[in-house]
Amino acid sequence: MANNITHFSIHANDVDRAKTFYETVFGWRFEPWGPPDFFVIQAGTENHPGIRGALQKRAEPVDGGVKAFECTVSAEDLDAIAAAVEANGGKVIMSKMQLPTVGWLIKFEDTEGNVACAMNYEQPPFGT
Repeated sequence: MANNITHFSIHANDVDRAKTFYETVFGWRFEPWGPPDFFVIQAGTENHPGIRGALQKRAEPVDGGVKAFECTVSAEDLDAIAAAVEANGGKVIMSKMQLPTVGWLIKFEDTEGNVACAMNYEQPPFGT
């Protein structure tokens, strides 16, 4: 399995305002999924689907929370990825967590303070 980016998340204080912004600017389509204020983003076309994204209510204030797109990299062996993150100056900030029907996820910080995720998917992710 390639270690491709398979998912991104946009965190928003005002989900409706952000949804309108991305619909208008990029023509993205949004489908409600899961908890309130959570939408799956269909950014591409049928011929060029791209990667799947999510628009979600910000869990932490913007001054202490995520201020960028959060990417997810597909990986077969999360234990090996977590060990490699730590061995190369990064930090695992969320241990392996199961997302039912999706797979297993870790969250890490790179050497520059950027936050990303690695996911072992139960099914091949959309757009791969």
